Amino acid sequence: MAKGKFERTKPHVNVGTIGHVDHGKTTLTAALTKVGAERFGGEFKAYDAIDAAPEEKARGITISTAHVEYESPNRHYAHVDCPGHADYVKNMITGAAQMDGAILVCSAADGPMPQTREHILLSRQVGVPHIVVFLNKADMVDDEELLELVEMEVRELLSKYEFPGDDTPIIRGSARLALEGDQSEIGVPSILRLVEALDSFIPLPERDIDKP
Repeated sequence: MAKGKFERTKPHVNVGTIGHVDHGKTTLTAALTKVGAERFGGEFKAYDAIDAAPEEKARGITISTAHVEYESPNRHYAHVDCPGHADYVKNMITGAAQMDGAILVCSAADGPMPQTREHILLSRQVGVPHIVVFLNKADMVDDEELLELVEMEVRELLSKYEFPGDDTPIIRGSARLALEGDQSEIGVPSILRLVEALDSFIPLPERDIDKP
């Protein structure tokens, strides 16, 4: 079906979802493919399809890694998501595929957790150049002050590990609502804002300049 085909003319950018277990990495990945497919072309991958990713061996460790792709108006994104266990994500970050940027998913209801910190540190250690933040489950928090506090904590963590915490885009939203097609600020529009942030905050990798 032609609708599912990608235009390979757009520059290619590698990203991945990082963050604490159960903060919504895989739901967000599914929402990105759904909103991308509806707006810019490509193919929707449901949560179950991503969650059931086949296991593959990377550096002698078997991990379950889902590879999805989606488009923005300007770019083609290849996105890696590691459903499940914390160590899987650790292996993904330190794995062979160089990420041009990462999407840090943090639950607005829980705030930064141990793996949030660990994944930021790992990203710094292996040279992930840019992080964009999606503050997920914003539908579960009514208190604006609490949202601001969580946002501040995330910025402080990023700054601690030498990412530009003050300048990092932090998008508030609900991946679940976006998947359900909700058109409120924290539904589908939040995913569109995230894609805009990826486009503007993650520079095109050098490798694309040399292509004919």
